[in-house]
Amino acid sequence: MSSVAVLRLPLSVDLGGFVKLLQRMQVPHRVSEEAGEQVLWVPESISDDVRVLYQRFPAGDPDRQLDIPEQAPVARPGFAQQVRRSPVTALVLLASLVVGALTLLGDNLQAMSWLSFLPFRVLGEYIQFTPLADSLASGQWWRLVTPMLLHFGILHLAMNGMWYWELGRRIEARQGSINLLGLTLLFSLVSNYAQYAYGGPGLFGGLSGVLYGLLGHCWIYQLLSPNPTYRLPRGVLAMMLIWLVLCLSGLVSMIGFGEIANAAHVGGLVVGCFTGLLGGLYSRRKTPLN
Repeated sequence: MSSVAVLRLPLSVDLGGFVKLLQRMQVPHRVSEEAGEQVLWVPESISDDVRVLYQRFPAGDPDRQLDIPEQAPVARPGFAQQVRRSPVTALVLLASLVVGALTLLGDNLQAMSWLSFLPFRVLGEYIQFTPLADSLASGQWWRLVTPMLLHFGILHLAMNGMWYWELGRRIEARQGSINLLGLTLLFSLVSNYAQYAYGGPGLFGGLSGVLYGLLGHCWIYQLLSPNPTYRLPRGVLAMMLIWLVLCLSGLVSMIGFGEIANAAHVGGLVVGCFTGLLGGLYSRRKTPLN
């Protein structure tokens, strides 16, 4: 369905009320920012009607003068239905739970060594790591991504699981299961290698690098191609970025949260912003409506 720009207004003009009116009327639309202006896009077939509507109700219809039938509330899907709609999200979380049980959330070092970035063995109070080149030469390529399944403590697993459930379902609903799986593996690969390259051989893990990748992806994608699915609750982005800064400052480690894989977080965020840029530009070019 082709669309046209029906309004081009300065950024200082409050278009919120009129957008709410379009939402009440279930009119397909999108608002973008171009060359210092806000642009309203609608299907070409109704563009003249929308222009007339804006002339009559530039501030929307806050007093409900228009008789628009209220839509029946949509029933919130149950947990089982959400799992069926988000199989990759559910499988990644299930795998994290299973690995958490097998590794005793970091206490079973032998089990941890099966999935760690570098193979290792315990020698008394020391851990001896196998060089990366040797592990890859022996075909252990899974280690590049499997550290995302390792967690150190129930709080670590619970927090990462909660955020993956929140962000993963959004991407799976908008871009499909295959894309979510590909992004998850890519973000894990980049964040794990970033942590290894910055910190050297060590035992690290968790979904947090992937989470920052998903966050960056949704953030930039939403800026370029606004859509309801990637519209995160107010304050979530700021909170996650503030947490990243606190971790980078060393304050979080000082107050007893242990060592933080900061390079993994930054690496995940950077590559997530890049994929969000590519995805948002592609979506904007393919279909200007949401």
